[in-house]
Amino acid sequence: MKVPLLDLKPQYEQIRAEVEPMLLEICASQAFILGPKVEECEKAVAAYCGARFGVGVTSGSDALIMALMVEGIGPGDDVITTPYTFFATAGAIARVGAKPVFVDIDPVTFNLDADKVAAAVTPRTKALIPVHLYGQMADMDALMAVAEEHRLIVIEDACQAIGAEWNGRRAGSVGDYGCFSFFPSKNLGCFGDGGMVTTQDEQKARKLAIYRNHGMDPKYVHHVIGGNFRLDALQAAVVSIKLRHLDQWTHGRQQNAVRYEVLFAETDLLQDGRVSLPQKIGSRHIYNQFVLRAERRDELLAYLHEHGIGAEIYYPIPLHLQDSFRSLGYRQGDFPESERAAKETLALPIYPDLTSDMMKQVVQTIADFYGV
Repeated sequence: MKVPLLDLKPQYEQIRAEVEPMLLEICASQAFILGPKVEECEKAVAAYCGARFGVGVTSGSDALIMALMVEGIGPGDDVITTPYTFFATAGAIARVGAKPVFVDIDPVTFNLDADKVAAAVTPRTKALIPVHLYGQMADMDALMAVAEEHRLIVIEDACQAIGAEWNGRRAGSVGDYGCFSFFPSKNLGCFGDGGMVTTQDEQKARKLAIYRNHGMDPKYVHHVIGGNFRLDALQAAVVSIKLRHLDQWTHGRQQNAVRYEVLFAETDLLQDGRVSLPQKIGSRHIYNQFVLRAERRDELLAYLHEHGIGAEIYYPIPLHLQDSFRSLGYRQGDFPESERAAKETLALPIYPDLTSDMMKQVVQTIADFYGV
């Protein structure tokens, strides 16, 4: 039996009757840029995340860039973040001309180690970008305390964590900004690229709306140099429809995580330490990915692929060791936990449409690899 890492076709069948008439309605209207569908989506997503305002944008990557631009962060400024994340996090910092400053991760959650952040703050530090990786929030209580002490802007990279919670507060509602991606493979994905920035501050929301439209307000009057970061109506409509189903899909992922725990416990893999499963630390883990640690990870990955099991490495090269960031001067060994995670972690299928038989096949194939 083949088990893909992700299969979105069953999800589409669930929402086809809602989506297709809406897409035809938008096509008939020929109203594709911003407008009521985007406004509806912004309000719904913001409310879901516990934020007062949402501003729809072109992607999660652009959401990060826009938050930095609105705060005027650029050359001469440092922004603290993690080296163990998707490239877009640090890429956004570099794109605005600021300097990414990396801090190592907590080995349990894979998120920023809050105890190490304060030591990285200097007079040049202007912002902090914690990443809520794999669907679990970083320790926002500790990180916000550091930010408040040093007067740092906090931009939550919540691109993998819509609906995740830390002490009852949702991702995107704690910092100054929350940045979300609607890339199709995300828990809440559209039919292409899309994203959103959330905030509790009305003035920041107003600035975001101006910056996403070439800094224009009113038409042809440009107060700042923004960009074309507009979310289109087709993608916004898809997100609004999918949002109605999100809690059900998240529950399915959470149930699958529990099933994995049971299935792995029935083997000797956990006792022997060949595999260690992700741990839930925050109030609500949404399992954008189900990432475990495994001995002989690369050999296991090849074996899984040979036997039709979808699996993926997130992320094989930490950002401080990427060629594009060589000028920052980091070296092998600077962030040992990030480097260890890059060598040991492996993502298994977790999407809500997995069947029990498919999950048993995944675990059995891993057990066969290790000969247990």
